[in-house]
Amino acid sequence: MKRSLVFFVRGAEEVPCPCCTENLEIIGSRERKVRGGGGELRQLVIRRLRCVGCRRIHHELPDLLIPYKRYDSRCIEQAVTEPEASVTACAETSTLRRWKVWFRVLSIYFILVLQALEARMSGLAPGSPEASDHLRMTSAPAFRQQGPGWLARLVRPVANAHLWVHTRFAYLSAPALR
Repeated sequence: MKRSLVFFVRGAEEVPCPCCTENLEIIGSRERKVRGGGGELRQLVIRRLRCVGCRRIHHELPDLLIPYKRYDSRCIEQAVTEPEASVTACAETSTLRRWKVWFRVLSIYFILVLQALEARMSGLAPGSPEASDHLRMTSAPAFRQQGPGWLARLVRPVANAHLWVHTRFAYLSAPALR
């Protein structure tokens, strides 16, 4: 039987619950597989955390993971940023195109969530002139210019604020077969 490397993921800082800011307690762990740029499969063991206040369960994801994606964030970032011919990720062409469509559709949502979170933290009232000026200063191209790892920096606050939109059940909207 072939053995694969297993990596245990554990954050160094104490992170409060993204929903209610209460403490999180460790309730176990789960395995998560992720593919790298060369197609290599790595197995991660990530911690499961439960909020003491609201009792919601959270998973501690490292920056190399994007929720509900099987490839690491560097592969997806490269596919979204660069032309299709220069992408070195070991993925099918249809997967690369799907990532581009995924990002094109959700990038505006990600930016708006980030702007709303930042406005909330700075105390700006929604709709105020200061908030409107602030909203114009942040955009997806500005994130791309921040260097490698921009996708992880864009995705993390959205996921931690429990505002992640997943599409796992997008094709189940038709009536069930009998």
